[in-house]
Amino acid sequence: MKNTKMKILFLLAVASMAFFGCRTVRGDIVFDPVDHRAREALAAIEETIILLDGRGANREGIINVRQQIAALEGTVADNDFQAKLAAWSGRLFLMEGRTSDAQREFQRSQNLSPLNLPSQILAFRLERDLPRRLNMIDERLLIEGPLGEILTERGRVLFDMNRFSEAVGAFDSAFIALREKPYYEEAYSQFRNKAWELRDLVQDTGVRTVEIARQGEISWANLIEITRTETDFLRFITAGRDWPIETIFSQLLARAFIPATQDTTLTTWPHSNPSSEEVVLRSGAAWFLWHLNAQKRSNRGLLTRYSSRFATMPNARSPIPDLDIWSPFLDSILGCVEFEFMSLPDGRNFMPHERVRGSDFLSMLLKLRS
Repeated sequence: MKNTKMKILFLLAVASMAFFGCRTVRGDIVFDPVDHRAREALAAIEETIILLDGRGANREGIINVRQQIAALEGTVADNDFQAKLAAWSGRLFLMEGRTSDAQREFQRSQNLSPLNLPSQILAFRLERDLPRRLNMIDERLLIEGPLGEILTERGRVLFDMNRFSEAVGAFDSAFIALREKPYYEEAYSQFRNKAWELRDLVQDTGVRTVEIARQGEISWANLIEITRTETDFLRFITAGRDWPIETIFSQLLARAFIPATQDTTLTTWPHSNPSSEEVVLRSGAAWFLWHLNAQKRSNRGLLTRYSSRFATMPNARSPIPDLDIWSPFLDSILGCVEFEFMSLPDGRNFMPHERVRGSDFLSMLLKLRS
């Protein structure tokens, strides 16, 4: 990052020597007042702003790139060049939440050169209504063709509209089109990857479910909220009543649908109980899902489906290396793997003590529901 900043400052210093004048043609030679050094400086500003936008803007980064823009303003007498600078300046103002200033820079950019691409994208960002923004983007794509920068914006708005499967396609097309600008993929791949995790969600999935599904980890309270919202599996407890999450948690704990511990190496339960805010591990998710499956099928024999078999086998060994055959989680984990509610991440081990992401649990739950 330090080397990049030094490079930008060098380019800005050189760009200030760009000569002034309008674009003219002499014979077969086109004379362009914006020399390659000024263009490189502008490209460096674009890269910095895109990375700030994708990774999350910070005050120091915004101040630095603002100084870089200021150093270029007025150094090149070319309307299109100055219009792009104004549009990037507007993007910075949006990052700071200064919408009126961003709108002012947009108007300045439009007055200088209305068709420049950064200004078009700034117009998308200034539209707060997501369906309208998507319409604007699609109309522009019909005119411009599959430009990577505009496809990136399409991926962003589809992501925000919870249309995750479509967002994946938009991002993938954008990154292919922007091979010469790899920083776009570097900046926005986190959105693409999260959209991929959430791609099976239908558009009308509850807003709160989507919020939880986006989380890197979930608690027992989150797990209960998703289960209650997306299925009717908990009606055997609530009978359709709108009980508080804590009440449902206590009932599930009392009925052993939530384990007293998630440690698969223990053979006896601890005397203390977990909290509803405890992070759910893969072992705990398997326990919960397998007990729900037994309840759904009205078959409690599933809860000892595997351990009862191994009990009669001399020198029996667990088929999963990181799961002891005497673990209380044996039936739940083997059951979830056999019924394909869950998988072996590396094809061999279950990894019971890894934390469960919201999108992963929702996917598991929907498999159980189907």
